[in-house]
Amino acid sequence: MDGAPPKPLTAEAMPIFSEGIYLILSRWSALRLAVENEWGGRDSSRKADQLASDILSWFAQSREPLYIDDLENMLDEALLSLNTEAEDGSIEEIAYKLMIMHEECLEGNFQSIESLREANRREVPVRHVRQVVNDDDEDDKNGNIGGANEENVASNMILDAPESQSNLNPVDDCGPKVVTQEAEDGWVQVPHRRNRALQNFTFLFYRSLTTMPPNFNMITLLLLLVFFSLLSCSLVFCQGGWQLLLESVGISAMHMQVLHNNKVIIFDRTDFGPSNLSLPDSRCRYDPNDTALGVDCTAHSILYDIETNTFRALMVRTDTWCSSGAVLPDGTLIESGGYNDGDHVIRSFTPCTDETCDWVEFPRYLSERRWYSTNQILPDGRIIIVGGRRQFNYEFYPRIYNEDTGSLRGAVRLHFLVETTDPSENNLYPFVHLLPDGNLFIFANTRSILFDYSRNRVLKEFPEIPGGEPRNYPSSGSSVLLPLDENSGSVAEILICGGAPRDGFLRASHDGTFVRALSTCGRLNVSHENPAWVMEEMPIARVMGDMLLLPTGDVIIINGAAHGTAGWEYAQNPVRSPVIYRPSEAPIWRFSLMSPSRKPRLYHSTAVLLPDGRVLVGGSNPHIYYNFTGVQFPTDLSLEAFWPPYLAKEYKPIRPTILTSLNEVLGYGKFFSLIFTVPYYSTTKVVSVRIIAPSFTTHSFSMSQRMVVLKLVGVTRLTSYTYNVTVIGPSTAEIAPSGFYMLFVVHAGIPSSGMWVKLQ
Repeated sequence: MDGAPPKPLTAEAMPIFSEGIYLILSRWSALRLAVENEWGGRDSSRKADQLASDILSWFAQSREPLYIDDLENMLDEALLSLNTEAEDGSIEEIAYKLMIMHEECLEGNFQSIESLREANRREVPVRHVRQVVNDDDEDDKNGNIGGANEENVASNMILDAPESQSNLNPVDDCGPKVVTQEAEDGWVQVPHRRNRALQNFTFLFYRSLTTMPPNFNMITLLLLLVFFSLLSCSLVFCQGGWQLLLESVGISAMHMQVLHNNKVIIFDRTDFGPSNLSLPDSRCRYDPNDTALGVDCTAHSILYDIETNTFRALMVRTDTWCSSGAVLPDGTLIESGGYNDGDHVIRSFTPCTDETCDWVEFPRYLSERRWYSTNQILPDGRIIIVGGRRQFNYEFYPRIYNEDTGSLRGAVRLHFLVETTDPSENNLYPFVHLLPDGNLFIFANTRSILFDYSRNRVLKEFPEIPGGEPRNYPSSGSSVLLPLDENSGSVAEILICGGAPRDGFLRASHDGTFVRALSTCGRLNVSHENPAWVMEEMPIARVMGDMLLLPTGDVIIINGAAHGTAGWEYAQNPVRSPVIYRPSEAPIWRFSLMSPSRKPRLYHSTAVLLPDGRVLVGGSNPHIYYNFTGVQFPTDLSLEAFWPPYLAKEYKPIRPTILTSLNEVLGYGKFFSLIFTVPYYSTTKVVSVRIIAPSFTTHSFSMSQRMVVLKLVGVTRLTSYTYNVTVIGPSTAEIAPSGFYMLFVVHAGIPSSGMWVKLQ
């Protein structure tokens, strides 16, 4: 049994063997009591999880003969790290069981694991275990360490929910906490937790399907996939979870932008009236043109710190209501327009290392009023600003000098915006995406064009989206450019989801009738010679939803309502459950319904992807002013985080962790290497490196959002758990404009936490 060169487990046996490890360890009283009582400190649960991963890696990746003594030493050291000793011979017993189980799995015999599944439902006797404090300590005199509480211990096994978190950036250590009711730390109930061993089995089993041999019976595979889908989607880790970060940040998060120093700039508008956050140092804003307050000593913008879960007030001087923004290559946020005295203003915010940076404003910089306009960063580092209310034109930041006239170039007319307006407008915040050929995809109302902004020329008009219903504000669907993959030619596809019927705004505003939102998504391959929309049906109708690219390449659709449109009091029936769309799956498997939030997020709500893989969610103020009482949907000042399923603890064995890179600068067409670790490595086929441009999100559209899957050169093993991956930087600035990006390593569908790189 021991001393022989190790044989590899089959793809079928590996996840079952992993399940068996968890089952054996979950019944080991010494380990369970150490975790339950935190004898090894607050990270006792993490240490126990690491032991399970180490055991799996020892069996699966060892190049040397497997000796039971080495396994016993591993178990003993793990207990010592938890300040625990086992005096009952259980270390030797656990090691022996693991060795036997490994041999059985090599032979395709899983009977012992099946027996463990059944036995796991019964109570486990407590053996003689003691906590190690120092050499002089005595055993518990009553001989009853944990015995009276054994039933409770059994319900909190090794992979149970993480401890209360003082650090709200624990992506690499744990997934969403699961509780049976709302806890003090703000976690919200998700569907009932089934047998934990079953969770680990289903997750590893599903991942193992990607490594099945080519001659594996496809009918069997399909049946297994159907079984997995029916089973696993009732499990916690299939539906994600929610965490309340802050009950109030003083303002309502109407606009959000993640910055490369792990801060998020958030702001609403100045004409709401006083916010719930005072400006520091007795500062006040004096604005005789403001429609709410001439003198306002409260803040309408904050800088949120992701790592510390804290924030500080910022000062905006003019009205930012329904403005737009984009980040320059140097990391400076440029925010344009707004309402009233802010509609011609450019504001900039440059991240700093101290607490001194704040908004800088440039009055009358814009050529035209920009209210409900859209910004997009361009390959040359400029920003194009498109449209706005009654603005059928576009302009650039910074301004362009016209040599012919000897003056700065003003706005350029875009007749397409005239053609797409209707009695409810329905072409505000047009969807603008930079395509790999350098041209722009512009969608407004129901129509879309390929636009050459350098020559002010419409190169092509695409087919109208089927159904004839509008998708832009105030009907407010959402849109993303799906990931561009440099390994397969960077095919460009647009996805547009949700919205409201054409008469939705008029009916809500005139007679208070809230019509059902749209439930369709349209997908258009704009790289195709003859593009045609492919329509799909969402599980839930949704208006005012936000669409974000996740590190996996999937799209999350979050926030919004099932009836009505954007506007003051014009929506009902909040849609609290996000949906994840998986573009690479077969159509019947693409949509997955996620766990619901307790908070409704309606008009003026936002969401952005964070570098750790969570989704930051805030806002919702469907009222003309701040309104907290006597209304169905009060103004919401809170921040939440949604944890997508890939952050669940069950995926720890295959979650990569970025250790280091040679530098943090990514060059066009240049080789780029980084080192990552993963407890159980699969194959190079399931490794990818992706960069995501952080978006400016407001009014259901995330501007300048894009993902590029970098061209993979190869993966080299360095040590048992450590690997070097080499990729090539984006081929052109049209595929990825220069600037700061979040970089993720994805292994077997599970992403690492992101690191910031600068593309230049």
